[in-house]
Amino acid sequence: MIEARGHAAVGAANGTGFRYGIEHEAALLRPDGTFADFTNTRFEELQAIVDALPVYPADYPGLRIGDRGIKRKRWYVEGYERFGPRGEFLHCDPKGIEVRTPICISVADTAARLRSDHARLVRQAARHGFRVLAIGFNPVRRAYRIDPALNRWERRHRLLTPEDRTDHLHMTTYGPDLNLSWAELSPRQTIDAAAKLTFYSPYLVPFSFASPFFQGTLWEGLSVRTFVRTGPRPAALAFVASPDDLLATDPSLTQLARSEAEVGRIEFKAFDASGDFALYGELLTLLKGLILDQRLSGRRLTPDARLHRVSAIEGFHAPEIREAAEVVLRAAEEALGDPEDRQRLRRLWGRLRSRSCPAEGMRRRYLAGQEVAGLRRRPSAPTAGRDEASAGTAG
Repeated sequence: MIEARGHAAVGAANGTGFRYGIEHEAALLRPDGTFADFTNTRFEELQAIVDALPVYPADYPGLRIGDRGIKRKRWYVEGYERFGPRGEFLHCDPKGIEVRTPICISVADTAARLRSDHARLVRQAARHGFRVLAIGFNPVRRAYRIDPALNRWERRHRLLTPEDRTDHLHMTTYGPDLNLSWAELSPRQTIDAAAKLTFYSPYLVPFSFASPFFQGTLWEGLSVRTFVRTGPRPAALAFVASPDDLLATDPSLTQLARSEAEVGRIEFKAFDASGDFALYGELLTLLKGLILDQRLSGRRLTPDARLHRVSAIEGFHAPEIREAAEVVLRAAEEALGDPEDRQRLRRLWGRLRSRSCPAEGMRRRYLAGQEVAGLRRRPSAPTAGRDEASAGTAG
């Protein structure tokens, strides 16, 4: 059982100086109601939506644009880029559209900014015939397969890090990167905080579970995304300024910051995508509390894949997951002094006590015959099992 021990948590007075951001991966349905992905949608179709959205010059240099300039806005098409034998860009297989907030000084501002910018995306996508939705895993595709195989140039440039080598996995998964930094942390403390979040990740992620479908039917668990992704891919990352601070782990725990604004950032990457942006605010607050906490001693450099799979199947219905989540949530609560922060955690307590997550509502609607993420229950439809989902990790 997870225990909190040691001296009292850091007080709220030391919780100033936090900065926040959210990167939300949005999935879409095509005009005919089918799920939009790399098999039936062109990059240009989604880019037309992004082209119609505004640029906010004041966002920069806080937001990274990237080498090819695709990330010029708060919205951009996310996908898998392919290159020719001399490194010339060929095309991008699309996955969806990412919405990202500028750097914000409060959790409430961050959630409100995402809510507003997501609403802009929904309206613009509708003008192009697309419907935006939130789900953690592609409900109809087993996996993204790199076809044709990577050429020599791509192998040399795309397989440099553990994340490069598993980059194809992100093409069927949808989630948020919940970003926060605290001016009080040294590089070593930032890395330690990411290791702490990595250790406790299996007990945090059930709050967000929202991927109960696999290959067009109901899956046996609550989060295909967690089952497939977390282990091969990181739960949390720490961005550092110096190569001397990088740790050699697989998957990575540390990355070299690509801009000054990224230095000191901690990204939690293991939650499922949600359309409930208040939940994102609650989860950001939980992460803040865990960073402030000085009692929980667990640390891991890489995620516990086995425990994440237990969590993915049963969520808070598994006693070991639920009991540990109670300890973690209590520790975060005791580390926070802001009444608004504590109010957000009270809502998480309600979710934990009811053992609920978004996936369970999706399951109920599907079983009642309602359309969910472009799927509608077929009579006597089989349930996909965990072995099938595990096979879906092949790239």
